[in-house]
Parts: sequence; C-alpha cells; structure tokens
Amino acid sequence: MTGQSRKQKYSPEELKELIHLYGETKDPTIQEQLVRAYTPLVESLAKKFVRGQVMYEDLVQVGLIGLLASFRRFDPSFERTFESFAIPTIVGEIKRYIRDKTWSVYVPRRVKELSPKIKRVVDELTIKLQRSPQIADIANSLGVSEEAILETLEMGRSYHSLSMDSELEADLDGNTISLLDLVGTMEEGYGAVEQNLMLERALQILDHREKEIIQLTFYQNLSQKQAGDIMGMSQMHISRLQRRALGKLREALRVEQLETAT
Repeated sequence: MTGQSRKQKYSPEELKELIHLYGETKDPTIQEQLVRAYTPLVESLAKKFVRGQVMYEDLVQVGLIGLLASFRRFDPSFERTFESFAIPTIVGEIKRYIRDKTWSVYVPRRVKELSPKIKRVVDELTIKLQRSPQIADIANSLGVSEEAILETLEMGRSYHSLSMDSELEADLDGNTISLLDLVGTMEEGYGAVEQNLMLERALQILDHREKEIIQLTFYQNLSQKQAGDIMGMSQMHISRLQRRALGKLREALRVEQLETAT
C-alpha cells in the first residue's frame, strides 16, 4: 500500500461519503479505497509503539486489522468523526499485540495485564512518597495481593530472552564466553550408577544358584553351556533357571521403580 495508495487523495467530505457508502453496502472496493486512504494514519500510530524487538511492519499489519474493525463497527449517525472512533480501536489492537506477542515465554494473561499497571503505580508512588515504594505500597494502591505483585515482578523478567550466543565478559583481560558455554549437561554416569544400585538390591531376592547363573552368563559373558559345565548342570536346566531369575529381577525392579516414582 505505498505507490498507488499515496496517489489518490480524498477530502474530508469525500472520506465521510465513502464511509457512509461502505456502511450501507459493505462494498469491498470502497473498503479498499478507505484502507488506502487511512493507511498513513495507521503507520503514524504504529511508529509511536515501536520498541526494540517489536517490528514496525508487524504493528502496521495489526493496526490495519483494527482499521478494518473500525469500518465495520462505525455508525455514521453518531455525532463523532470516524478518526475519533478508529484511533482508539487501532491503538487497542496494537497494544494487545504487544502485550500478547512480545513476551519471550508464555505467562498468564493476568501477569501481562498487571505488569504495566505496576510500572505506572511505581512511578506515581515514587513521586508521591519521595522514595521507592515497597511491595505493600504497590499492592494497596492496585488493590491486589502482595503475592500477585511479587509473581508479576518475577515473571516480568521473562519479557525478553537472551540468545544462547550472547557473550559475557569472562575475565579482566576482556575475554568472553557465550551463555551456551555455561549450560550444564546431564552426566549419564549418574543414571548408570543408580541403575546398578537398583540391580544390586534386586539381586538379593535370588537364591544362590540363580545368582551364580546371572553372574556367569551376564557378568562374565559365558554361554549357558559353559555355565552348565561349571555348575554341573545341563544347558536346558541352566536356561530354565536363568529365565526364572530374570523374571524375579524384572518384577523386583518394576516394584522399586513404582515406589521411587511415588
């Protein structure tokens, strides 16, 4: 909506007539003419809210949504100009977008709504009290609990996130490291130690022959025939005892995992 949208100029009377016609006909051609005519207004409002990571183009698109809503809802019979009706609607859409879309992580809506109120009240109370207001002062002023204030202030730290590639000063010589360098990794050995301890406890339920078979076939990696030769048993007997021992171990480990989870 740049080149062609800026060529057509409308007088206030012509715009008023187009708005009146659109209200009666909902003609998409008239709507397109009105959008082109009022896009500069949306752009000027969007510029007032551009902050840091918020993209200007995104705010313009959101503002245009508010503009279209204004066309649909405006009643020309009311004694007010279209602009006075549309501007609060456009600004409201932009503010909602900023509130809902620019937090780095999800936070409840109540936090998003309370956060700007806290900022406003802190500024007001600082001037009024001539000191930094306490949590109780802010809570009393807003009529909410101190817990709600603390929760909002804590979650407010999530408004912007840092990239894992962000660099931090590591020493006095100016050397830097990234946040990724500081992120710990899970030590797989801890899991192995825990599993071994659980297995050691489970082995206690086996009788002497079952323990010996498990030791020979799993710890020493002998075949069932080799284990049978050592224990003076047939391979079939070793196989049967091994299956029984493994069944006991599986059940014991399942029970221990359930007890640990609860």
